[in-house]
Amino acid sequence: MKRLLPAWLWLVPFALVFVAFQLAPLGWIAISAFHVEGAWGLGHFREIAGSTFFRQAIGRSLEISLISSLLGLIIATLACHSLTRTSGPLRRWMIAFTNMTSNFAGVPLAFAFIILMGANGVLTIALQRVGLIDSFSLYSRNGLIVIYTWFQIPLGILLLFPAFEGLRAEWRDAASLLGAGRIAYWRHIGLPILRPALAGTLTILIANAMGAYATVYALVNTSYNLMTIRIANLVSGDLFLQPNLASALALVLVGLLAMVTLIQQWIVRRSHYVVER
Repeated sequence: MKRLLPAWLWLVPFALVFVAFQLAPLGWIAISAFHVEGAWGLGHFREIAGSTFFRQAIGRSLEISLISSLLGLIIATLACHSLTRTSGPLRRWMIAFTNMTSNFAGVPLAFAFIILMGANGVLTIALQRVGLIDSFSLYSRNGLIVIYTWFQIPLGILLLFPAFEGLRAEWRDAASLLGAGRIAYWRHIGLPILRPALAGTLTILIANAMGAYATVYALVNTSYNLMTIRIANLVSGDLFLQPNLASALALVLVGLLAMVTLIQQWIVRRSHYVVER
């Protein structure tokens, strides 16, 4: 029986959505970023580079994104290693829980952390009473790193778990027969094979953190200077309406993410381990 429609035709709706909601906004941002008071130029980028306020937003966004992504990657790596060593209902329950928590972000996550670790949060008061902490502010740099790290962990597990599943048991057995211990196995076999997956996951986590808006806005509103907060303010006109300047700042964000992606690709190219199926 002949197919009613060619296979490529089913991709047309997805292509239209991609063009309308991805390429078109990106193109508009790229054009308007260079539009300065009826002329074309680099005025907006000079303003960003010369402004301490915008440089602080870029620096804080990079700092929080890098720290939370690295912490999330480390915790996700340890969690994936543990998941591959377990089986049965516990493993299925943990995978299901990870899938659920990966979708728990934005405003609900911010409110949950306010209840748990706010100024009068349950966990904050408990830790203060036992003397583990003197003071902790969820609305500061450290508080944002904690909440960013939390929503990075489930995403990191979902991305890394298939790579850990691909590590064959016979590789560990062969290394053991050759006299290699656990540390030597991970140093010379496990981690080098996982390097592309780790680099790719770190890139996605950084992009996820750099673009986060709903959670941080619900938590600190505009009181903390981050790139996404500043872009939203410039577009909505909370302080002053400058959508073209917002486009330039968004283009800087895209450039930073592109640079991170290039570094990730360089790391992947330096990985010489190829697994034959």
